[in-house]
Amino acid sequence: MRRMVLLIVVIAIAVAVYEGARRHKGTAAGAKGAAAPPFSLTDIDGKPLALANYGGKVVLLNFWATWCTPCRAEIPQFVEFQNKYGPQGLQIVGISMDDDPTPVRAFYQQFKMNYPVAVGTANLADSYGGVLGLPVTFLIGRDGKIVAKYVGATDLAALQKKIEGLVTE
Repeated sequence: MRRMVLLIVVIAIAVAVYEGARRHKGTAAGAKGAAAPPFSLTDIDGKPLALANYGGKVVLLNFWATWCTPCRAEIPQFVEFQNKYGPQGLQIVGISMDDDPTPVRAFYQQFKMNYPVAVGTANLADSYGGVLGLPVTFLIGRDGKIVAKYVGATDLAALQKKIEGLVTE
């Protein structure tokens, strides 16, 4: 009898935890509709880089690494997005998850990146709900809220449509 009561209590606790997590899913760090967590870093040129500097803009925040094959495929398109939509209010920000800024600087020059890049930290990745694989891209609206999260290689055509919609709002 005691085992049955204990089992029922354990099941009730598990259900309560599950329901609580499910209800708060929409406002969790890095979730669609949540405010984008603020950050302040130093970019690879030694300049301050803070999300707050881009208030009122659409921000594409891309977590990537120099060794990541899908990242290498996306970055040339991000350079094009910055050229095309930057004047309309898009700002791309790259957060490299490399351990050392040296290869990031070389990569930045090789790929002719035209947007700010900083080397990220585990704390920054955690503040966005954890970055367990790369690339991870967040689209942040002019109001500072996360509009979309893309894990892995992004459908660039769909992303472009989303960007076009946000910059013309």
